[in-house]
Amino acid sequence: MTEIPTAQFKNAVPIDGSPPDGQHSPPAEPSTMTLAIEDMHCGGCLRSVERAALRVPGVETARASLAAKRLTVAYHPSETNEADVIAALDRVGFDAAPLEASKQDSGDQRQKYLLRRVAVAGFAAMNIMLISIAVWSGESGDMDPALAQMFRWLSALIALPTVLYAGDPFFASAFAALKGRRLNMDVPISLAIILATGMSVYQTMRESEQVYFDAAVMLLFFLLVGRYLDEALRVRARGEAQNLLSLQSGIATMVTADGTQSKVPASALRPGDRILVAVGERVAADGVVVRGSGDIDQSLISGETMPVAASAGTEVYAGTLNLSRSLEIEVTAADDATLLAEISRLMMAAEQGKARYRVLADRAARLYSPAVHALGLSTFVGWLAFGATWQTALTYAIAVLIITCPCALALAVPVVQIAAASRLFKRGVMVKVPDGLERIAEIDTVVFDKTGTLTLGEPQLLDVETVPAEALGAAASLASASRHPFSRALVSAAQDRLGSVEAARDVEETPGEGLLLRTGEGEARLGSAAWCGVESADGRTAEVWYRFGHEDPVCFRFSDQPRPDAAATIAALKERGLAVALLSGDRDTVVARTAGEAGIDVFAGELKPADKIAWLEERANEGRKVLMVGDGLNDAPALAAAHASMSPATAADISQRAADFVFQGRALSPVLEAVSTGSRARTMAFQNFGVALAYNSICVPLAMAGFVTPLIAAIVMSSSSILVTLNAARLAGGKTS
Repeated sequence: MTEIPTAQFKNAVPIDGSPPDGQHSPPAEPSTMTLAIEDMHCGGCLRSVERAALRVPGVETARASLAAKRLTVAYHPSETNEADVIAALDRVGFDAAPLEASKQDSGDQRQKYLLRRVAVAGFAAMNIMLISIAVWSGESGDMDPALAQMFRWLSALIALPTVLYAGDPFFASAFAALKGRRLNMDVPISLAIILATGMSVYQTMRESEQVYFDAAVMLLFFLLVGRYLDEALRVRARGEAQNLLSLQSGIATMVTADGTQSKVPASALRPGDRILVAVGERVAADGVVVRGSGDIDQSLISGETMPVAASAGTEVYAGTLNLSRSLEIEVTAADDATLLAEISRLMMAAEQGKARYRVLADRAARLYSPAVHALGLSTFVGWLAFGATWQTALTYAIAVLIITCPCALALAVPVVQIAAASRLFKRGVMVKVPDGLERIAEIDTVVFDKTGTLTLGEPQLLDVETVPAEALGAAASLASASRHPFSRALVSAAQDRLGSVEAARDVEETPGEGLLLRTGEGEARLGSAAWCGVESADGRTAEVWYRFGHEDPVCFRFSDQPRPDAAATIAALKERGLAVALLSGDRDTVVARTAGEAGIDVFAGELKPADKIAWLEERANEGRKVLMVGDGLNDAPALAAAHASMSPATAADISQRAADFVFQGRALSPVLEAVSTGSRARTMAFQNFGVALAYNSICVPLAMAGFVTPLIAAIVMSSSSILVTLNAARLAGGKTS
C-alpha cells in the first residue's frame, strides 16, 4: 500500500472533546500571527523566543526565523491572543511587535547602527594601540614612569566612553537576557569586556603596568565587525524576499458592479473583487483578466524577459507589471495569499527550520554560556589555588572569557545556510525545507520526469513550413475555438507563418476527440485520427489531423521541445559523477527520442506514479540516493519518496509542490546550480566546523594555562568568528563549481 504523504494532512488536528450536543467535531483550525523581534541575535535567542511562545496556553506551534527576525505562531483565538504572546516574550527580555505595526525591514538601520560603533571602536583601538606601543617600547628603555602613567590614563579616557558606546549592542542584549532569567552569548561577552575594562581602571589607579584597555577595545572592534558581517549576510538573504513583497502594489483601484472606482489598500482586497490596473502599474493581487487586453511583464514570476500577452481569461499575478493597456481583473488571491507572498515565505522557510548539521551546532551552542562561565571560574579558582595573586588569576580568567566569545561553532552552519539560500534565490531556486541543502549534497543519481520538466511542456508544430498553407490556415481557424495545448500551438504556428488567423464561429468541441464545424460545403474536423476518419497513424509523434469533407486528411505533428539547455545540464551532471535517468508516463517511442536528444542513457516510458516510486525504492535498496525532478501533483508521491526532490514551477501551482526545491524559468541549469551549491555548502559547513573545533581545542587550554593575554585572546577569538563568516560569504556570490 502506498503511504499518503503526511503533508496533505498538515492542518489536521485531534479531537479534544465534544460539543454540548455530544457530537464529536474537530476544533477550529488555529489562526496565525507573525511578530517582528529585532533583538534576536543568536541561536540561544531563537530557542528562548520559541520556548517562551510555546508556554503560552493556546499556542500550538512557534517557529522563529533568525534571518527574518520574525516569529510565526499558530494559536487558538479562543484561548489566547497576540497581546498574551507579546507579554510572554517581554517577560524573557524580547521586544515583539505585530509585523504590520513594526518598521519595514530595519536591516539597513541595524547595519548603520553597527557600522557607527565599528568606526568608533576601530578609531579608538588604533589610538590606544599606538599609545600602548609607546608604553611597551618605553618600558624597555628610559621612559619616565610619570609619562607612562599619563599614557595609561589617556588610554582610559579613550577606552571608557568607547566601551560604553560601542559595547551597547552586547550590553543591551545581555541585560535583556538576564532580566528574562536566561543566558545568551552576549552575557559572557559583556562580562569579559566589563571585567577587562574595570580591572584596567583599577590597575591604572594603582599605577600598575598590567592594564588591558587595548584588549577590551580591540575585542569590541572585532566582535562588532563579525556582527556587522553576520547582519549584512542575513540582510542579503532576506532582502530579495522582502523586495518581492515591496513590488506588490500597496493601493489598488477597485471597480464596483455599477462601475464606480475607488482606491483601497491591496490588503483589503478579497477574492471576487474587481480591480483596474492602469498602464505602468503593478498588479495588486492574483487574478484573472475579465476585460481588456495587453502585455504583462512577469519576469518576476517566470524568469522570462519577453512580455506575455494578456486577454480575457489570462491569469495574472501580484507584482507583475502592466505594460500596454488597462486591464480589469477579478481577484482570486490577495495580500498574504498571493503567489508573491508564497515565494517570500518559501525563501524564509530554509532558514526557519532545524537542519541536521544545524541541530548539531545548536546543541553545542546550547552548552556555550554555562560552559564559558564554568571555564572562566575554574581558571580563576585554579590559579588562586596554585598561589597566584587575584589580579593574575582574574587576568587569565578574562582571557578565557574573551577567547571563547562568541564561539565560532555557533556561527559555523547558520551563516553557510543563509549564504546558500541567498545564492540559490538569486538564481531562481527556492529552498523549501531546512535540510534540503544537506540532502541534495548527498545524492548520486538524478531522475527527471519528461513533460514539463525535461521539456518545456509546450508542444510545437513540426515541419511548419512544409504543411500546406491553406490547410494550416483552415485548421488554425477551428483551433482558435479551443484551449487545448495542441490547438494553441497550431494557432501560434499559423500566426507566425500566415500573419493572422480568423477564428471560426459555431465550432463544436467533443472532449477527447476534436473540433467540428458544419458548413454548406461539408464538415471540417480537427482532432484525433479516428475523429477525422484516418485508419492508421504514425504514433511516433503526437498528431492532430484535419479533414474537410471528402478531401484527403492533413496531419499536423507536434513535439514537446526539451528545455534549451537540457543537454548541457545533463552533460554537466554526468561530469560530476552523477547517474542520470528519465522516467515518464509518455509513450516509449517519445521518451526514447527525448532521452536521446538530452543525452540520457537510462530511461523508461509508460510509467504510472506507482511505477516511479517502485523504481526509486529499488535504487534506495541498492544504497543510492536519488534526486527526483518532477513537475506535477501526480509526481508528488515520487518526489516524497526520493532522497531529495526538485520541481520546476509555473506560477499557478508553486504552492502545491511537494518538492524540497522549486526553480523558475525555462532553463534546466538551476538543477545543476542546486546540486553544486548543496555540495559547496556541505563542504563549507565542515570547514567551519573544523575551524571552530581546532580553534577551541588549541586556544582554550592555552588561555587557561596562562599563555594568552587578553589582547591576544581578543585578536585570535575575533579572527575565528570572522573567518567562518567570510568563508560562508564566498558561497553567496561565488561561481558555480
